Amino acid sequence: MPHSESTPEQQDPPARTELTPTMEDTTLNLGNGGLTDEDLLMADVDEVESPPVVPPAAVEQQPPPSSAPAEEDAPVEIKQETKSDIKLEDLFDGMDSDSDDEFTGKNNHTNKDLVTGQVPPSSPGPAASSGGGSNPDLLRAFYQLLFPWRHYFQWLNHSPTPTPDFKHREFSLWLSGGVVFRFQSYATLDLLRKDVFKHLPERIEIGPIYTANPRDRKTFRNSSAFKPVAKELCFDIDLTDYDDVRTCCDKANICGKCWRFITMAIKVLGVALKEDFGYEHVMWVYSGRRGAHAWVCDRKARGLDDHKRKAIGNYFSVVKGGEKTGKRVNVRRPLHPHLARSLGILKEHFLTDVLEGQDPWREEDRAEKLLMLLPDVKLRVALKEKWEANPGRSSVIKWGDIDSVAKTMGSVNTKDLLEAKQDIVLEYTYPRLDILVTEQKTHLLKSPFVVHPGTGRVCVPIDTDDLDGFDPLGVPTIGGLVNEIDTAGGVVKKEGDDEDRRGAEWERTSIKPYIDQFRGFVHGLLREEREFVRVKREREEEGGLDF
Repeated sequence: MPHSESTPEQQDPPARTELTPTMEDTTLNLGNGGLTDEDLLMADVDEVESPPVVPPAAVEQQPPPSSAPAEEDAPVEIKQETKSDIKLEDLFDGMDSDSDDEFTGKNNHTNKDLVTGQVPPSSPGPAASSGGGSNPDLLRAFYQLLFPWRHYFQWLNHSPTPTPDFKHREFSLWLSGGVVFRFQSYATLDLLRKDVFKHLPERIEIGPIYTANPRDRKTFRNSSAFKPVAKELCFDIDLTDYDDVRTCCDKANICGKCWRFITMAIKVLGVALKEDFGYEHVMWVYSGRRGAHAWVCDRKARGLDDHKRKAIGNYFSVVKGGEKTGKRVNVRRPLHPHLARSLGILKEHFLTDVLEGQDPWREEDRAEKLLMLLPDVKLRVALKEKWEANPGRSSVIKWGDIDSVAKTMGSVNTKDLLEAKQDIVLEYTYPRLDILVTEQKTHLLKSPFVVHPGTGRVCVPIDTDDLDGFDPLGVPTIGGLVNEIDTAGGVVKKEGDDEDRRGAEWERTSIKPYIDQFRGFVHGLLREEREFVRVKREREEEGGLDF
């Protein structure tokens, strides 16, 4: 990394045994029918019969479906594979991200359940009382009436009509009871939608695009025939990584004060991704509880190999080690331009959101950490004596004491002190990333617009033009959205296809601005893709004229 003195060795994640359902892979052939590019942009590529829409008012009367397939459906086998079965898959066993309590054994779903596919007895969890994120009837209504299927397909497919970018994409479906379906793929949007309607997953994760259909991976004898070739460059920020600097909340709890750390991170990364790397199509998505994910969708970002992804991850690795490792920021001088620019962005946030909002050094034990980050021993002793003689001083006052006491002493190296204070600002405000999400192309990441099972909140895009106005606790919840439809008069009956009818539903709810934002993002991405195809075609035609 150009601005770091050292880069610690990254540990490989523990291997996870994947669960593979046996499903039919039906192919639906959809052509463009001679439509123009503009027609295709707005074309509904999935005009097929969908399961009947359940009116929101009737969700209470619907019997909850089992997470397992119905008896009349084709059997779904969930098995634990032996070592001999997973030689090829071991190469692509990327871990999923943002593992919330609902999926890590803290809600009657043990790690063994996730590995073996055994379904424990159902029991009421926090989701039942905190938003309905696991309620199958609410999920059915959400997926059928509110999920932006058409734009979701175009986002991942990079075209209005099916391409290998969608057909060879890995999806992972997380069902109630801890059952996980890995390496799912779909030839068309309709097949994905039907599978979601059938299983009502509590969570959907997105993986890479492979050289072939992920369902067929076992038919290849060597890894070179089946490998990941593309995936969005992703970043994952989780507030639990800020527990050593936030005082308002800890663990999975968040509030408006500590969400400011996410705001700072998005500002710093957003500027760097655009100015330092030239990326234009970056979508930030709320994780549904305590974090945010970035999806860098530019074509040149999707094609990065893991070596280049790791280099980008290292570029943003500034805060290192755990909270008990002492000084966590050690950067070279003169500062790298990215860090100098970041300090300019973060300086005001440090004063208002950290010193005033978090007051991290008011308590004596936390103030000891601040003293350990200062290079001059005599200065540390003098400050400690001052603070012990005047207990209860705020962090704002203590931060000012550093300069005033140093000036009184006269022997403190001002250059070393300035650099130490810059490192402190970075340690308390600079983005803290789950680096494996960025480095590994095979790493799965939670999909936008799914519902967090614990909070019931929808994982909506974040408007980077109004970061300060985003309230993670105020985003739409699945229960609230269904109530909005019910209050507005239930399902709209109008002429047109199913997509039109669903569009009429979400447009009457509080999720509308988020889908509008997503639609605008996807259209911008498709315009770039069409321009790429046009330029490539022209170059090929010009090359064909050479003799």
